Amino acid sequence: MNGIEISPDAPIWQWGPVVLNRTIMFTWVVMVMMTGLAWLVTRRLTTGTEIPRGQNVMEVLVSGLQEQIREVGDQQPGRYLPFIGTLFLFLAFSNLLTIVPGYTAPTGSLSTTAALATCVFVAVPAFGIARKGLLSYLQQYLQPSVLMLPFNIIGELSRTLALAVRLYGNMMSGTVIAAILLGFVPLFVPILMQAFGLLTGMIQAYIFSVLAMVYIASATQVEKKHDVFLTTERDI
Repeated sequence: MNGIEISPDAPIWQWGPVVLNRTIMFTWVVMVMMTGLAWLVTRRLTTGTEIPRGQNVMEVLVSGLQEQIREVGDQQPGRYLPFIGTLFLFLAFSNLLTIVPGYTAPTGSLSTTAALATCVFVAVPAFGIARKGLLSYLQQYLQPSVLMLPFNIIGELSRTLALAVRLYGNMMSGTVIAAILLGFVPLFVPILMQAFGLLTGMIQAYIFSVLAMVYIASATQVEKKHDVFLTTERDI
């Protein structure tokens, strides 16, 4: 049995300092497909009684994401939907396309999962400062005591690392197990494992997005008595 390639980061083309690997190539493939599909769905939007099937699917998806954000964050979803929705759709598309022969999911690379976790790491304080203000946001690092400052900072960094490693580990474990089974039982078991991998991929996309919203919600939490003043038309 040939060696199992567990990372898509091996170069497939190189010209001087410019390196192309499967992670980069298929990340761009996913982005182009998502952009094209979004254009196809939104080019003929209508408010009539007869709506295209693509618009119907999109409305169901957006409504579901809004409801999840509202439940997890206890806030109006408007300002968070673009970020959380993009995270979920990118991960879902990346994992669903594994049914295509020759395709390698970018989420099987630690560089991709680390980049997504870094986006969450940057978004958390950005949303927190936008909602609470800079001083009010920074004060939470001093709670319940100023002595907790280094521990709160370490906590921020560690959960970013946990996000990246959790997604990478879960995606790669399924890939490696399927590759091993393919060498021993090359017919039915790998098909079942691939179906299970698709389900796992969707679950991981959901979990990653929910955790991102949980972190954002903790950073944007304000006292209830101030909510009436902080809720604006952007939240709707």
